Amino acid sequence: MSKQQSLRKFTGYHATLIIVAFFTVVVGVNMVMARFALSTFGGTVVDNSYVASQKYNQWLEQARDQRAHGWAVGQANRSGDRARITINDATGSALRGATLTAVAEHPVGRTEPFEIAFSERQPGEYNSIETIPVGRWKLKLVISRGDQSMRVLQDIR
Repeated sequence: MSKQQSLRKFTGYHATLIIVAFFTVVVGVNMVMARFALSTFGGTVVDNSYVASQKYNQWLEQARDQRAHGWAVGQANRSGDRARITINDATGSALRGATLTAVAEHPVGRTEPFEIAFSERQPGEYNSIETIPVGRWKLKLVISRGDQSMRVLQDIR
């Protein structure tokens, strides 16, 4: 008994088909990965890492001083088209009479940063005077009362 085998020829058409399929998969995966990378990129943390390393100990000292105030800053959120932030003092009571200013930056730098001032709406609740455009923003807050001050970085969407 003989087995009948049919052999197919491997032609240039098959080679072309395999190469096109391979590169289609590679390009498709690259496009998906690039999309994920761009949609999750939060921007740079510091512009110059060497300068940041020279200021690191100073920043740690400032953080210790800020922690000594005992202030608790709530998460910034939106109240209509304005930012709203609540702050409590070391006893858990509303922090009254503080001055808040902020610089709003787009995380990827699509627009120029702009300054925002806040007013105390209720004891311990501060609302921005300027409107904040729709989207994700980083707020670099400076909170001061008397000779005490605190710097906080908050995201707002």
